[in-house]
Amino acid sequence: MRNVLRIDASPRQSRSLSRALGDTFIEALARQGKARIVRRDLASTELRFIDEEWIAAAFTPEAERTAGQHSALALSDTLIDELASAEVLVIATPMYNYGMPAALKAWVDQVVRIGKTFTFDLVRGDFPLEPVLTGKTLVLLTSRGEFGFEPGGIRQGQDHLVPQFATIAKYLGAGRLEHVGIEYQEFGGQRHEVSVRSAHEHARALAARLARGQSEGLVPTRHLHPSKNGAANTASRPL
Repeated sequence: MRNVLRIDASPRQSRSLSRALGDTFIEALARQGKARIVRRDLASTELRFIDEEWIAAAFTPEAERTAGQHSALALSDTLIDELASAEVLVIATPMYNYGMPAALKAWVDQVVRIGKTFTFDLVRGDFPLEPVLTGKTLVLLTSRGEFGFEPGGIRQGQDHLVPQFATIAKYLGAGRLEHVGIEYQEFGGQRHEVSVRSAHEHARALAARLARGQSEGLVPTRHLHPSKNGAANTASRPL
């Protein structure tokens, strides 16, 4: 039994390219064997942005928190429990303004929390943060309106979505990052059609590969490998 947490970040529903890509991946993974899927749709979750009350609650020892502070952290506790139980974290998201949508950033801020998903100790010197969760695979399924974000591409360095997840993956418990993306959405035409088709093919292949890897004891790995899927690995914006 594989425990999978699926996060959907697009505010769109039936017209969402990232949601459709997520469906393809989850369906392919389920066909490989038994899987327990927990889905968190950020479009229908009332996410609290980090504020002073939340910060004070998070930095107060649990036994000393007031009822109001426990209430402030209630959603964060639920989201962290969902994350902690997952072996595979699937995030399906569009790129907005070259980064993640606000709802997805709000989710990240709710789950990357001191004492829960990381510890802080100045004894460690210049790297005082230490992740708590380990052993997960992060599958990032994206849709982008533009193209050419890959190394050597015409928009190299303008993708702030995938690199940010590569940086914070360890605080989500992921030692392995896989990325499949759709691009050209704003341009349409054959290039976009090819990118959509290629991304869905790569999503199915990735699901099969992860299923085989888990059955063979190959997952998790502690090394981050953003996968290079050619045309399927580059794309930007609503979907």
